[in-house]
Amino acid sequence: MAPHGEAIAGAYKRTSAFSEPPRLSKDSLHRTKSDISFELTKEVIDINLPPISEVEDAKCECCGMSEECTPGYIDRVRNKFLGRWICGLCTEAVKEEMEKNGGHKEEGLNAHMSACATFNKFGRAYPVLSQAEAMREMLKKNATRAKSFGPKGAQKMAGIPRSSSCIAAITKDMGDLKLKK
Repeated sequence: MAPHGEAIAGAYKRTSAFSEPPRLSKDSLHRTKSDISFELTKEVIDINLPPISEVEDAKCECCGMSEECTPGYIDRVRNKFLGRWICGLCTEAVKEEMEKNGGHKEEGLNAHMSACATFNKFGRAYPVLSQAEAMREMLKKNATRAKSFGPKGAQKMAGIPRSSSCIAAITKDMGDLKLKK
């Protein structure tokens, strides 16, 4: 470059080592695509798949949701849950209820079915009241838990209890500091 940012015209030559690729027309792309799809459909696919059995609508006996399932799957679920067909979501909820009840399948299933029945009668018709009721139950549980761990309670708090305040130690350390003038 020259001192004022001007390029010297004769000093540089533009040489291109790469040639531009040939342009393809849309016609040839469509032809290539159709040739490939023709070749794929021409091949004989000989895979021995079992015939698809008929699907049935199965209605969950807890929440009422319907699913399309094969008869074999419906039978397996019924055998697993005391002759009742329940959907996958309710299955997981019943498993959690079983863990709470010590592994008793019938108690877990009955607890979840009664919760679903209550929700279907009350929660679907009045969703705002249902949410308010759930909040009330949560607050009730927290209040009873707080009372059991209160200062007059017989139980000790889980975790590390605080033995004394640390403010006295901090003020003592600060008293030892002397300001230099």
